[in-house]
Amino acid sequence: MIEVKDLCFSRHDGDNKHQILNQLNLFVPAAQQLALLGDSGSGKTTFLHILAGLLQADSGWVSVNNQVLSSLNEQALALYRRKIGLIFQHYQLLDCLTVKQNMLFQYQLNFPKQATSEFEPLVHALGLQTKLDALPEALSGGEQQRVGIARALLNRPQIIFADEPTGNLDQTRSHQVVELLTSLCRERKINLVMVTHSHQLTDYFDQVKVLRDGCFA
Repeated sequence: MIEVKDLCFSRHDGDNKHQILNQLNLFVPAAQQLALLGDSGSGKTTFLHILAGLLQADSGWVSVNNQVLSSLNEQALALYRRKIGLIFQHYQLLDCLTVKQNMLFQYQLNFPKQATSEFEPLVHALGLQTKLDALPEALSGGEQQRVGIARALLNRPQIIFADEPTGNLDQTRSHQVVELLTSLCRERKINLVMVTHSHQLTDYFDQVKVLRDGCFA
């Protein structure tokens, strides 16, 4: 569950103050999926980074699963970030690791002594069973993004934040990736917040918000 109340964020360029987000309010019930739309520069990624605990707002507050992020110290914030999943536009795979190693990398950092029973079912759900020993350079863009999805889901997240995960994919692959991501999150009752510029992808989501000039339109 995500709650946002009167959230504001600005950047400073010398003596000039640029308001990026202005009095945002939002409620996303547990396990729901939210698509966040907006033009370049509208503040989508900034807002996502605040929800993920990577940036701190100027005022207002964010509560994720009843944790108010502004009340957390650095240690608690680090623990919070370990409990969320992040999916990026540029995949962020480690070139020297195989698909399997990339998928398990974050999980093994977080749960070093625990095996996971979810690995094989997730590999088959994502159609990656023949790619486990391949390096990222041998994969298509859609396949690399599916590895990124697997890595995020294996980390047992309560919430996944995805920043333009289809930005480098064609229309067909974009629909395939988003349909797969939203269905897997629903099966696992995981909140999903996805930043996108594509109105064509919004049918897969329970809720859609449009950011324009720092406000929800």
